[in-house]
Amino acid sequence: MDEDRAALARRAAEAGAAVAAERFRTDVDVERKTGKVDVVTQADRDAQAAVVDVIRERRPNDAVVGEEEDELKEIPEAGPAWVIDPIDGTNNYVRGIRVWGTAVAAVRDGDPVAAATDFPALGDVYWTDGDEAHRSGERVTVSTEADPEACVVAPTMWWDFDARDQYGRACQALAERFGDLRRMGCAQAELAAVADGSLDGVVTNLRAHPWDTVAGVAMIRAAGGTVTDLSGERWRHDSVGLVASNGRVHDTLLAAAREIDDGNETSD
Repeated sequence: MDEDRAALARRAAEAGAAVAAERFRTDVDVERKTGKVDVVTQADRDAQAAVVDVIRERRPNDAVVGEEEDELKEIPEAGPAWVIDPIDGTNNYVRGIRVWGTAVAAVRDGDPVAAATDFPALGDVYWTDGDEAHRSGERVTVSTEADPEACVVAPTMWWDFDARDQYGRACQALAERFGDLRRMGCAQAELAAVADGSLDGVVTNLRAHPWDTVAGVAMIRAAGGTVTDLSGERWRHDSVGLVASNGRVHDTLLAAAREIDDGNETSD
């Protein structure tokens, strides 16, 4: 249990989410990064600054890994660190879709020990101290569904134009095995949904950025779920692929994931 870091993660996520929420559905300037749907706004930068200010007030010597600006882009293998996504689901955010959030994870020696994700437009705050997962004051756990044909799962992250065939294979592999699919456009929301049992599994064959995943992975594990790489080994922040489930349908989800591709591309 890491109550102090969990409390700080919650406070930092709340600060960033408040900045982003103030500008949600306003006329924000949108810039493109590496692709036409890979976007960033000044709200992303300002929200990250708010998160960092809260963390550095209490833990000025900890490393900070963040999606925007000049923060670190990789998690240190040793020591304490914080992983921040100021607005996960920015494409939703700029389109006025409510599924986006501010994610903050505390990491020690490469492993998450506490996390919080604040979804202000949805009215939900998820957090974990490493032992339990909570949503808006209520303890949550992964689903108990063991029949894949009764499960709802999500292909997560996004595939570049030169890899859209992988997205097609992902959908086909999942549709052949599971009852229904969802894609929310916000990885942290999808991972949180596995933690609270709303989804039964999430999968990608891509090497995801840590700010898109670490907080949600911490919550799934605390909620009783399983998160591995494509080989079925315990997932790390630098793993290729991410397969997260309630544990009961993990083997079926792994089989679907392995049909997509063994590629090691990185999703933004």
